[in-house]
Amino acid sequence: MATSSNYTNLRDIWYTMIGISGLEDAHMWISIPICSMYIVAVVGNTLLLFLIFTERSLHKPMYLFLSMLALADIFLSTVTTPKMLAIFWFQEVGISFSSCVSQMFFLHFIFVAESAILLAMAFDRYVAICYPLRYTTILTPSVIGKIGIASIIRSFLICFPLVFLVYRLTYCGRNIIHHSYCEHMGIAKLACDNIQVNIYYGVIVALFSTCLDVVLIIISYALILCTVLRIPSQDARLKALGTCGSHVCVILLFYTPAFFSFFAHRFGGHSIPLHIHILLANLYVVVPPTLNPIIYGVKTKQIQEKFIQWFSLKM
Repeated sequence: MATSSNYTNLRDIWYTMIGISGLEDAHMWISIPICSMYIVAVVGNTLLLFLIFTERSLHKPMYLFLSMLALADIFLSTVTTPKMLAIFWFQEVGISFSSCVSQMFFLHFIFVAESAILLAMAFDRYVAICYPLRYTTILTPSVIGKIGIASIIRSFLICFPLVFLVYRLTYCGRNIIHHSYCEHMGIAKLACDNIQVNIYYGVIVALFSTCLDVVLIIISYALILCTVLRIPSQDARLKALGTCGSHVCVILLFYTPAFFSFFAHRFGGHSIPLHIHILLANLYVVVPPTLNPIIYGVKTKQIQEKFIQWFSLKM
């Protein structure tokens, strides 16, 4: 029982996050690219938000969904990176249980919400290519707003039970977290109780949120491809596919490391060294947010033009 003298009240525990186990001597060097990418991510996505909201010509469904993605990227990197850098630079390894659970919740909440936004962006491309004449009547500002709210509500309903799942467990003194940030299974594995419920819920969440989103995205692009292949003009086909290029790059950047981390964490055993797993997990929360605004900036002509126009005025 939790009241036994052999156990510690979880609210009294201060956890120690040791960063990248096995690479402690390299923390300072690892922090340099991570800090640089974090700065680029925040500045790049903030600038993208500024351009979209200040330029009326960018008040279109595609760019409104892009602004949601940029906001999610800022939050995703900010939830984890400052604490990560504090560990690397100042050895600020301590974190309270409540703070750890809060970080866990917001990390998973933002991840699931961003997955829903990527699905919404795939739907946007599907409507734009398969029903171009009805594009603006289907994706009205009201509909886009409802999609955004639905993404937040779905993410909250999926991730909030994680808080109860870690609070229900009995903890008995193990307080070393071999990571740079708190996530669900990392906290659950410190408990003395059976964590099968946590494991099952984690798999169910992955299957019915992220994996379902991926399946629907694949279906959307399969339908887009069928429509594009029926276009007689090769130039028109390439132009239609070109509008999807940025989104496909962002999808691969977001889901590939996420699924690698998920399966490695649960089924990889000892085949993948712990420091490799943690290093990739650290890069995952900064690399996609860093590259997303760059990808859209390079591949989207309207954003390029508005950025050059804005930069010229500032100069």
